[in-house]
Amino acid sequence: MYDQNTIYIIGDAKAPQSNPITKKFNQYFLGLVVDKTNGKIIDVECSATIELTVRFVQSIFIGRHISDPTLTDEINSRYFGSSQKALVVAFYDAQKKYQQITAALST
Repeated sequence: MYDQNTIYIIGDAKAPQSNPITKKFNQYFLGLVVDKTNGKIIDVECSATIELTVRFVQSIFIGRHISDPTLTDEINSRYFGSSQKALVVAFYDAQKKYQQITAALST
């Protein structure tokens, strides 16, 4: 399903204690399939209790570059779920892992 040039990265964060995501998963996870040749996000999944949330998060990320500095602003201006902060932190975690992976692959 995914090209040989893609990699899979999980970013994680703590969700608020009162959030149903915390009750179901204990953490918030953001899975990204990224083309390692150009940084383009190919597919996304997140730990959510509502499928609409997953589709909405996909609409924010798919087709964008993982290092796009405007993605965090877009999350903050469009996503108003109780896990907004967790989504941003999980994305930062995924970005950090992507940078580590691509640095290791280039050496």
